[in-house]
Amino acid sequence: MAIRAIRGATCLTANNAEEMNEAVAELIDHIMMRNGIRSAQVISIFLTGTPDLTCAFPAAGIRTHGLTDVPLMCAQEMDVVGALERVVRIMTHVETELDRSEVQHVYLRGAEVLRADLTEQSAEDAGGA
Repeated sequence: MAIRAIRGATCLTANNAEEMNEAVAELIDHIMMRNGIRSAQVISIFLTGTPDLTCAFPAAGIRTHGLTDVPLMCAQEMDVVGALERVVRIMTHVETELDRSEVQHVYLRGAEVLRADLTEQSAEDAGGA
């Protein structure tokens, strides 16, 4: 068993708490599903939001998804000129049998442009899906 970090990001269409909760819950669900992770394997989750997201803490989406006993921490992403807007990023630390090369990082709702190198590999692994 090894400790691995799994990255992910999602974009929102607006600074809206309901959409944030839904998008973050969707993101963690995809991360866990694609990597075969059960909630007992999750050690901690670090979340960031771009400075234009002020409606809610991204961690609320994780809590509503049912991960109530996992340590979570939120921070604000750097305010870089020209950066993609309304982005929530997460780094999930998990215990897993996966090799580092087998970990599938997940980018949804337009965040795929942040790491096209990873999302193209994920699409190939999933048979182009």
